Amino acid sequence: MTQISFGVFLAFFCFFCCVMRREPRSLWSGVSFFLMMLGLGGFVLCAAAEYAALLPGWAYGLLLALAMLAALLVLAFPLLLLGMFVIEGVKVVCHEGLRPANLLSLGFAVLWFGFLFVWPALGSWAWGPLGRALYFLLSFSAVYFLALMAMYVLSALLNLVHLRQNRRLDYIVVLGAGLDGDRLTPLLASRVDRGAALLARNPEARLILSGGQGPGEDLPESDAMGAYAAQRGVSPQRMLFERRSATTEENLRFSRAMMGEERPRVAVVTTAYHVFRALILAKKLGLPCVGFGAKTKWYFTLNAELREFAGYLKLAWRRHAAVLGALSVLVLLAALL
Repeated sequence: MTQISFGVFLAFFCFFCCVMRREPRSLWSGVSFFLMMLGLGGFVLCAAAEYAALLPGWAYGLLLALAMLAALLVLAFPLLLLGMFVIEGVKVVCHEGLRPANLLSLGFAVLWFGFLFVWPALGSWAWGPLGRALYFLLSFSAVYFLALMAMYVLSALLNLVHLRQNRRLDYIVVLGAGLDGDRLTPLLASRVDRGAALLARNPEARLILSGGQGPGEDLPESDAMGAYAAQRGVSPQRMLFERRSATTEENLRFSRAMMGEERPRVAVVTTAYHVFRALILAKKLGLPCVGFGAKTKWYFTLNAELREFAGYLKLAWRRHAAVLGALSVLVLLAALL
């Protein structure tokens, strides 16, 4: 059994390496990592059971304790998730104000509470085959989107991991994020700081500052970003200015048009929670790149991640609607028969 479990782990490990090597900008990066860790856990448990007599008592006890801790975390995860969104949701409202955009974490916590404690009780009211089928479909849809969100977050985290900063880049694209008149917001300043630090480690690269002029802004975002970067010691000769864009997709498309090489080595710099969706958009536009994240306030990250996930669903809703639609047909047919 140990040999089989090791073979399964090895297969998942190779799958993960292949995904990260060929194209990490998809949910398959998170799915493959999850399967690899699942395979590793299975292998460790099988090895511990088979070779228990050969292991020292402390080592066997440690393995059992780790297995029990992992099982406890899995069982307690729904309640931990609920508590985390409540706490962080309250922090967002206290720090950023009571606005609809700042209520996402608390709203998600309310829905999660209802799904955990109210929705199961409604299952007893599902009368007849069609009622049970409808209840199952709604339950499955909720679980599907929760699993999808978990894989999105895991994939986003994996795409932020870089073992080296010098990647022989040709271009570093810093995405705009709005100005306060003619001044950079702390969020946008952190993006420029991250881009400048990456530029210093890639001596052949050029910095593309991407952002047009929006409502309430006294000048294009890229010009303000350039002035800020120059104050931080970035040479004007290494900066390019993209002044037309108003969205992330336009940031990437107009920046790509400024690049001379057919297949340039590109890094996209934006706030950490925004990196993965930017990479998905870049993939859609045919721009091969990696993403680097700038830091932001932790209490705001969960709220923003929910918005990013909603943005991802807007991009990929047809694919996921097809999966749920196919299952709906199968379940309803089974109920009718």
